[in-house]
Amino acid sequence: MTPDTHRIRAVGFVVVALLVLGACGSGNSSDATSTPPATDAPTSTSTGDTVRLLAPAEFQQFMTEHPDAPVVNVHIPYERHIAGTDAFVPFDEIAQWDALPADLDAPIVLYCRSGNMSAEAATTLTGLGYTDIVDLEGGMNAWAAAGLPLLDQDPAAG
Repeated sequence: MTPDTHRIRAVGFVVVALLVLGACGSGNSSDATSTPPATDAPTSTSTGDTVRLLAPAEFQQFMTEHPDAPVVNVHIPYERHIAGTDAFVPFDEIAQWDALPADLDAPIVLYCRSGNMSAEAATTLTGLGYTDIVDLEGGMNAWAAAGLPLLDQDPAAG
């Protein structure tokens, strides 16, 4: 092989390596750890259904404007809750919840402590065909950080 062939192969190898590393991501980039901006616009899921991630103030406003929408704390174990919560359903049991709306287009409002469990519950619900899921971005942690109150009376204990 000529020196030019070696150079071309070396450059090709570096390009491929960079592409692979870029596609996999290290998880340390600011994009991988940043939180998307709060919005009340639907965000598409892979199934084409919608989940709206709302910042605490918008979440609170949604609850006020949609008093008939069930508000579900899906965090396990119990760690506090938001006033107005209608149900406490473990995130991994949401598909079996006996109070799921019959109308697949009816809004369902979810939250947990940090947003991870409610995101999983939202994915489950969209997989079941529900099209209007509202999720508290950042969960109760964000709610409390925004200066909004949390209740700490475990409803199961009472």
